[in-house]
Amino acid sequence: MDRSARSLPGESTTVDAGAVELHVRRAGPADGPPVVLLHGFPEFWYGWRGQIGPLADAGYRVLVPDQRGHNRSDRPADRRAYGIDRLVGDVAGLLDATGHAAARVVGHDWGAMVAWLLAAEAPDRVDRLGVLNVPHPGAYVRTLRAEPRQALRSAYAALFRLPRAPEAALRARNYRLLARTLTASSRPGTFDERDLERYRAAWDREGALTGMLNWYRANGLRSGPLGREDRIAPETLILWGARDAALLRGNAERSLDYCERGDLAVFEDATHWLHHEYPDAVADRLLAFLD
Repeated sequence: MDRSARSLPGESTTVDAGAVELHVRRAGPADGPPVVLLHGFPEFWYGWRGQIGPLADAGYRVLVPDQRGHNRSDRPADRRAYGIDRLVGDVAGLLDATGHAAARVVGHDWGAMVAWLLAAEAPDRVDRLGVLNVPHPGAYVRTLRAEPRQALRSAYAALFRLPRAPEAALRARNYRLLARTLTASSRPGTFDERDLERYRAAWDREGALTGMLNWYRANGLRSGPLGREDRIAPETLILWGARDAALLRGNAERSLDYCERGDLAVFEDATHWLHHEYPDAVADRLLAFLD
């Protein structure tokens, strides 16, 4: 483990999730109720550093994987290996490998999409569901139809699906464009230079940039989860940053329609990166809900 990681919450381990080996950050008592935190693009486990400690201190066994393709986890070369069913299967495999029949599952961005689909397909494995700033896939399509602005805000995803060119553009000038994706879409000062250096180190691992982009390439409008109308049985909490540059607020409100038992908490001054901008408030909300 590098020196810079020693001050970060938890400890690192590797878990055989079946199809892939996942690097997992774990914290809290080994016999505590499990909580799985799922990051999105372009992050890795480090994105949850503000919530790992409070959850562990409250007695939870916190498991935070680098999802496949990211940072230190396996990075299959085949684009088809990143289909949503494989990604959902990784979380089920993580639970199996760590001896948990079910867990409280919280996801942000792509991690939230994985969490939605896990709760839909295997509700017995999700005690409670928390999602941050990604809507239910059915709600997203409804928003596209109702609010044309959403299509414009989502246009970047089509660019990410192009072959080879996105890697070249994002890698240029020490990942300048990718770093600006974080800083320009968040509140000023949310990501400092130390944060960005840790992200650059994760992006620079061999095959990682392609692995991350393959989430988009394998899950397009026709091949991915968008438009699915699954009902969500586990109790659900949606936390939403109202100033998300890519996703309109209507996505969050429509997502409640798919939840058997759902609640929505909106952070009016937060962006897509609300768990970075308001780490303590997000941790408090999650603790109140997961307990």
